[in-house]
Amino acid sequence: MNATPYSYRRDAAVPGFADDRPIIVFDGICAMCSAFVQFILRHDCVGTYRFIPAQSPLGRALYVHFGLDPDNYQSNILLRDGRAFLKSEGSLMIVSGLGWPWSMAAMARLLPAAWRDGLYEAIARNRFALFGRRQTCFLPEARFQGRFLA
Repeated sequence: MNATPYSYRRDAAVPGFADDRPIIVFDGICAMCSAFVQFILRHDCVGTYRFIPAQSPLGRALYVHFGLDPDNYQSNILLRDGRAFLKSEGSLMIVSGLGWPWSMAAMARLLPAAWRDGLYEAIARNRFALFGRRQTCFLPEARFQGRFLA
């Protein structure tokens, strides 16, 4: 993965987008991922996060840019300060950013990253069997549409 901050701005394949706040790129077909986005929308009272479905042209371009499979979304992407955070670290950063009591999730960092990511990967591989698949990409309620970039 390219670790240079804001490297996607120099990638002609990535359309321009507002990146002044943290952005979550998620699998809009995955029922678990869509439920996670709904959870964030409910608990992100100050509107910190914006969202991009991985199935959108922008979401796909970001997956490709960061060296991820653009057809098999095994990780959400958290873009914060121009950097991409994946798997358990990205998820912990997202939840911790929701404030109390969710910030307590940061305690999971006491576990080795390999263990956290191993669990994350096992769930990601089996997410459709465990949680199901949506027939269409997740669409937000009208009041949240301004927080979705694609």
